[in-house]
Amino acid sequence: MATKAELKNIDNLVRFYLQKDSQELVSIVMKQVLVALRDSVPLVQHVHSFKYRLKSAEHLRGKLVRKQDEAKARGLPLDITVQNLFVKIGDLVGIRILHLHTREFEQIDHALRAIFKERKYRLAEKPFARTWDDEYRGYFRGLGIKVQSSPTMYTSVHYSIEPVSRTKIRCEIQVRTLMEEVWGEVDHGFNYPRPTSSVACREQIKALARATSSATRLVDSIFATVADIHSKSHRGRTRKK
Repeated sequence: MATKAELKNIDNLVRFYLQKDSQELVSIVMKQVLVALRDSVPLVQHVHSFKYRLKSAEHLRGKLVRKQDEAKARGLPLDITVQNLFVKIGDLVGIRILHLHTREFEQIDHALRAIFKERKYRLAEKPFARTWDDEYRGYFRGLGIKVQSSPTMYTSVHYSIEPVSRTKIRCEIQVRTLMEEVWGEVDHGFNYPRPTSSVACREQIKALARATSSATRLVDSIFATVADIHSKSHRGRTRKK
C-alpha cells in the first residue's frame, strides 16, 4: 500500500505527463510512427487495420501505483522520475497492428524491422510474443521471436522502439490477429487495470481465449487452402506453356 508521500509523487508524475509540452511530445512521436507504418507498402499489404492511443492519466496512475507496490515489495524506492518517465513507462504511446491470419506475421516482422532501420528507430528491447498456446510458441520461436508465458491467455507480439534522437520517448507496437483482438477488447473491458474478482468471469474469459484461438486456426486454414489452390493453378498454367 502506497503512503501519502508516495501517492503525492505519483500524482506529480501524472501531472507532468498531462502538461501541454509533454502531451505534444508524445503526440508527435505517435504521429511520426503512424506515418512511417502507413507509408510502408510491404507492411500495409498484410495489415487489416491500425489502432492507436496515448495512455490515459487514469491508466498511467494505476500503472505507477502497481510499480510503486512492486518496488516496495523488493525493499526499493520507485525509480521513475520526470526525467525518465518517457522511457520507464514504455507504453505511453501505443500502436496496435491487426492482421487476419497468423502466417502473415513473418512478413509483418520483416517490414517492421525495415521501417525501424530506414526511419531510425531503435529497438529498446528484443521483440517478444506473449502467448499461452504451444503451437504459437513454436511458430514465434522459429522466427527468432522471444516467447513469454501468458497465464491470462493473452496473445500478442510486442515491439518497444524509440527514436534515435536527443529526446527519448518509447512507443509500444503490438501485433495480433483480429480474433485475438476480440478477446483483448472483451478482457480489457472488465479485467483491466485490476483483475476481476468474479470466478465466473475468469472462467468465461478463458473459454473465450480458446474459442478465439480455434477461430484463428480456422482462418489460418482457409488462407492456407486458398494459397494451395493458387499454387496448383499456377503450376498447371506453367506446365501448359
